[in-house]
Amino acid sequence: MPLELKVIGKTDKGLVRKGNEDYLHIDNKNLIFAVCDGMGGHQAGEVASMMTAEMLNVTFNQFNTALQNDQNLSIGKAVPISGDILVKSIRLANRAIYNRAEENSELHGMGTTIVALAFESDLLSIAHVGDSRAYRIEDKKLFPLTTDHSWVAEIQKTQNISEEEASSVVGKNVITRALGVRDTVEVDYSLIKVHKGDKFLLCSDGLCGYADDDEIFASVETADNNNEKIVDNLIRMANDRGGADNVTIIVVEVVDIADSNLPEVEVFTIPPESEELLASEDAWLERINEFTYNINSETAPPQKKTIVLIFAFFIIAAAVVIYFASMK
Repeated sequence: MPLELKVIGKTDKGLVRKGNEDYLHIDNKNLIFAVCDGMGGHQAGEVASMMTAEMLNVTFNQFNTALQNDQNLSIGKAVPISGDILVKSIRLANRAIYNRAEENSELHGMGTTIVALAFESDLLSIAHVGDSRAYRIEDKKLFPLTTDHSWVAEIQKTQNISEEEASSVVGKNVITRALGVRDTVEVDYSLIKVHKGDKFLLCSDGLCGYADDDEIFASVETADNNNEKIVDNLIRMANDRGGADNVTIIVVEVVDIADSNLPEVEVFTIPPESEELLASEDAWLERINEFTYNINSETAPPQKKTIVLIFAFFIIAAAVVIYFASMK
């Protein structure tokens, strides 16, 4: 029996910010879902989060098999195909954002978080970088599937203090990992079994930065098991608390599953890339950019193509006139 999901996702710019640097990715064909929370200002964060979603789109839809078979990009662990491609895509997105920022000073410092789910058979791959979160919605609580890559989370872990105590720490919003801020990236990955009726929640810190897990679950309960209401209620709660940040929510419900014999894999961190792996990623980015350029050229509107041809004609004509004038 095939895997069947119900998915609803929405993003909102909130009540304070002029733009929305969040980006949600919903791919019902490949069963890949992600929330990206951009940062950097001057629309740079929007560029980073959008680039990440675009990378997921092109890798899963155009280069899935080739990426899977490229041992130069190996993540060093045996995971389902969709999980393997997901991690490789996140690494490629990091490299693409970093390179773009190096080339364009206006985008310097841009980056994005990502939390992503990849469903395959009765398995769910979870990959994340940053402080956007994934939860499983259980009967009586939210069960966190990710741990924030943030300074406050590190303090909680090393000093054994409560979330309430950590929330008063100055600089608590500083994240320790993001895509695009360094040339390499560490990605946290885990693999869990899913069951019919399971529900999963992805969110940016526009929600979890302003409400704790119990408050988020209380809002979920008021939706009477209606997934769209869950999303709407959570966005409304974020805005009712000032709407100081963009907020993005995705809810995924497992309607049916296909059984497998593959085991779960506890959370592990995929280490940063070696110099050799970075070189392979750069080669892949050239390949992907060339593909994207060709697709955009082929799909350019006829009017645009005509303008380009007319412009080229005038350039050639001008060159001819200058040539003959110089011969006199």
